[in-house]
Amino acid sequence: MTQAELVFDPFSQEYFNNPFDIYERMRAEAPLYYDTGEDFYALSRHEDVAAALKDHESFSSTRGCDLAMVKADEPPQKSIIFMDPPEHRHMRSLLNKAFTPRAVQSQRDVVIELADKYLAGADPENFDVVQDFSGPFPVEVITRMAGVPEEYRQQVRHWIDTSLSREPGQMGTSEAGMQANIETAMYYYGLVQERRENPQDDMISRLIAAEIPDDDGHMRRLDDIEICGFATLLGGAGAETVTKLMGTAAVNFARFPDQWRKLLDDRSKIPAAVEELLRYEGPVQYNVRYTLKDTEVPSGKIPAGKPVFLLLASANRDSAAFTDADAFDIDRDRTEAQNLGLGYGIHSCLGAALARMESALALEKLLDFMPRYEVQWDGLRRVQMQNVAGYSHVPVKVLR
Repeated sequence: MTQAELVFDPFSQEYFNNPFDIYERMRAEAPLYYDTGEDFYALSRHEDVAAALKDHESFSSTRGCDLAMVKADEPPQKSIIFMDPPEHRHMRSLLNKAFTPRAVQSQRDVVIELADKYLAGADPENFDVVQDFSGPFPVEVITRMAGVPEEYRQQVRHWIDTSLSREPGQMGTSEAGMQANIETAMYYYGLVQERRENPQDDMISRLIAAEIPDDDGHMRRLDDIEICGFATLLGGAGAETVTKLMGTAAVNFARFPDQWRKLLDDRSKIPAAVEELLRYEGPVQYNVRYTLKDTEVPSGKIPAGKPVFLLLASANRDSAAFTDADAFDIDRDRTEAQNLGLGYGIHSCLGAALARMESALALEKLLDFMPRYEVQWDGLRRVQMQNVAGYSHVPVKVLR
């Protein structure tokens, strides 16, 4: 039987349902994939993706991080993820102050308090890991750090989910998604004005007071658009990463119960389990870059002026980089290759330490709440989103 032609369509139902079969074929048959219809390239092997993530002089972020953005005539909203050096370096050094080890550690009690709050109200007989737990609590942590009042914190999550959602075949943002983006921007703009009038002990107030060098080396303040862009990004990353990771955690530990038993027997393995979850089925599927010049990766040459998908999730399943790459093993050797689950290079996830801490604490709480559980497989619902993978619904029954 002849195999179907290899087509990588990141907007198809097949891709939303299971991208890993497509990735496997791409790594084997077309590691430097080219789509003639949409005129983009895609890299799927670990060595290619890691090389491109490190080469910001060839692979630019300034046009956006998904295909619709990169192909658009207008540049995206100002945000650190859409910057190249030196602008990126100045902004990153400023924002890093919000995520120092001390700053992250100071959030530990907040994370525990919020996780306990949502699990205390959950019904073990009718529990949805995402809807009742991993959806609501991470966004509370990050928006509280930013300075969003309590009554708007969950609204931020719903705006983000709407803006990232895609119907099969839909490359760009939907009308509902555009409206969500407008409402998010308007909300943060109003909050920035409030903080300019009345500064608080929060991230938005600190960004208002901060200074960075301009193109001529003179110090300047951030404008409202820059601050709103960062607040939006922060809310999005904070709401999506841990939310999706804990949903897939419940699914994969149900599929591989021996790995869950390892955690029940030895809680010290939790940090390693978080790393394996990020590698095996992390929340970020890809980033799109734009080639500024003719460039070369180990699998071949890419001309200037092209969108390029860097398939992080595929790279993390590359058997050339990881032994038994398709096995879910929390005890695997972490030194074999770079885990790309939270990015790599200058655009590696700014809040990675916070995401790891939240995920580890969330896993600990789930081990207590549902040491034995069954996923209700017929109620499982995958998200259909721009470059984000995971589940919107993971119903489980806690076994006594």
